[in-house]
Amino acid sequence: MSSDGATGATDAMDAMDATGVTPQRVPLRSLLFVPGSRTDWLPKAEAAGADAAILDLEDAVPEDGKAAAREAVAGAVAGAADQVTAGTPASMRLLVRINALDRATGWQGADDLRAVARPGLYGIVLPKVSGPEDVTTADRLLAWCEREHGLPEGHFALLPLLETARGLREAYAIGRAAARIAHLGAVTAPGGDVERAIGYRWSPEGEETRELRARALLDARAADRPHPVAGLWADVADLAGLRRFAEQNRALGYEGMAVIHPSHVPVVNEVFAPDAEELARCERLIAAVERAQAEGAGAVLFEGRMVDEAMAATARRTLARHEGG
Repeated sequence: MSSDGATGATDAMDAMDATGVTPQRVPLRSLLFVPGSRTDWLPKAEAAGADAAILDLEDAVPEDGKAAAREAVAGAVAGAADQVTAGTPASMRLLVRINALDRATGWQGADDLRAVARPGLYGIVLPKVSGPEDVTTADRLLAWCEREHGLPEGHFALLPLLETARGLREAYAIGRAAARIAHLGAVTAPGGDVERAIGYRWSPEGEETRELRARALLDARAADRPHPVAGLWADVADLAGLRRFAEQNRALGYEGMAVIHPSHVPVVNEVFAPDAEELARCERLIAAVERAQAEGAGAVLFEGRMVDEAMAATARRTLARHEGG
């Protein structure tokens, strides 16, 4: 796949949606938060090139507006399903951040989930996750919704947000709690839930959260969660800072980021998609290793570095993800 993003994989996933088969989980470079009360902003999110939009029913919606926002979001999900049925699916997946699944919210999260977990939805973003038991509850509710709508089990993805100290400490157990989790990772921001829980002080560079993000990423990989995402960059106008932060996350091993403004989408998409030269290098490396193997050698000097089958496997993986190979 080129810098166009996840288009090829999106087409494949949408085709599987239409046949009722469990969607394939693919990397999501950019996940743009959109207030649940402003579903009319979805065309702007898609025009910006976001791989996914997260319609937010939690923090972005005031208490007296949550019922109306839930109805609007359910309508947006139904509209996405209609597009798939009509054969013109959108290139952007839809996720919904529900309210927490607990008594403190009057079980609003359960009402949210029941209203939006239907055809047209890619997945649920679960806030305030503190342990695997939260994931288990959400997983069971989603399985019930899948059965109610005639969808295969595992149809809906689940993205747990690690916003508490315990949640970050138990990221591995959380990742292992449900097979439908694909995009587990650490989402940090200045002044948010994670800063309050951990006590760090945000700097312009965001370096104080590097170890948190690295540890959460290791746990996500160890739990076999395939496409971890990080975030957030809160300074809307500082695109240079956003790029540095995104590049840091990419260097750690993340495959995408949650973002808060359409202007952030192109920057993040560019950082998390290999350019033409990187793809060409992958092709050259694979060819060099395969030539060496044909000649009975296990390793070969390639552009100044020793490479072998392990490096070739990584290159093949990059091509398979980003060129539809």
